[in-house]
Amino acid sequence: DRKHTEVILDTPKTKNSIREIPMTKNLQKMIRPIKKVVNENFYVLTNDPTPTEPRTYRNYYRQFMQSLGLPAMKFHGLRHSFATRCIESKCDYKTVSVLLGHSNISTTLNLYVHPNMEQKRHCIDQMCKMLR
Repeated sequence: DRKHTEVILDTPKTKNSIREIPMTKNLQKMIRPIKKVVNENFYVLTNDPTPTEPRTYRNYYRQFMQSLGLPAMKFHGLRHSFATRCIESKCDYKTVSVLLGHSNISTTLNLYVHPNMEQKRHCIDQMCKMLR
């Protein structure tokens, strides 16, 4: 017996899930080669008026990662990579939290902020400089 899935269109889980993500010029340059949207009422990834089964995206993503010789990583792992890269790039935690749609900054801090020994040393050095 094969398991079947059903695509359900509904409102997002929380009010924080409804958010604006800015489109920068650099981001536009990166996605321009894959942009196919011609109708703003269509779905971004399909350029179609109907959604695509999530399993289709998962399969495409898995095959794409394999073709690049990259290790298997769940699609949701891209969200974690994005958050980690933002934090490593010194983006402020509140902005990262809002971009991710977290209702509380503590969620972002608990999931993505893990200071390493170098960061701890830097913090103590900065504090010592202030005390001088």
